[in-house]
Amino acid sequence: MTHIPILFEDGESLVINKPAGLPIETPRKGGPALSDHLEELKLGFQRAPVPVHRLDTDTSGCLLLARNPKALKRFNAAFEAKTVSKTYLGIVAGPVEEDEGTIDLALSKISSEAKGWRMIVAKKGKPSVTHWTKRKELQGGLTLVEFRPETGRTHQIRVHAEHAFGNSLLGDPVYGKKDSRVRRTMLHASALVMPRDGKPDIVAEAPLPADFEAFGAG
Repeated sequence: MTHIPILFEDGESLVINKPAGLPIETPRKGGPALSDHLEELKLGFQRAPVPVHRLDTDTSGCLLLARNPKALKRFNAAFEAKTVSKTYLGIVAGPVEEDEGTIDLALSKISSEAKGWRMIVAKKGKPSVTHWTKRKELQGGLTLVEFRPETGRTHQIRVHAEHAFGNSLLGDPVYGKKDSRVRRTMLHASALVMPRDGKPDIVAEAPLPADFEAFGAG
């Protein structure tokens, strides 16, 4: 059984360190999912916690869960109001020339029988903004980049990285290509901060995964 580390806990919230490769909901073809663990994540509470936002199956790191409906409503409102700060680390499959920048490219969803669905840059798409900072040049010509998305579109960081840097995230099979050095798209939700009225902020940091450390990202 997959172990789900807890990074933050109080009476209305949990932040877990979601393992890479674990989808939030059970896939159509079946298999393990985070939903299998929600009962054990009650931790003595009556209700099972509910994920507030989404992380791709491959993405590891900070995932916020609400422990009751009132908290879920407030947390959803905070995401809508863009008061939640999320930080990601990604390994880009190539060099990054600049030290920092902002990617402002609207995104839209398309679907085809041949390739299935994916996100594309489109002028009439939904506004999508990602701030980024180059953190480290890694072995093999790779680059560790910190991403701070201002909006929360599906696959936002993955599409923005490919367009801004001319290279996708390492191992991304949709916007780049699979890579024999890794078993997933190399993206990690490293930190989450949610301000709350009358209560301490929810603050969580997820340690760097072993597959990132293997490239010297630590």
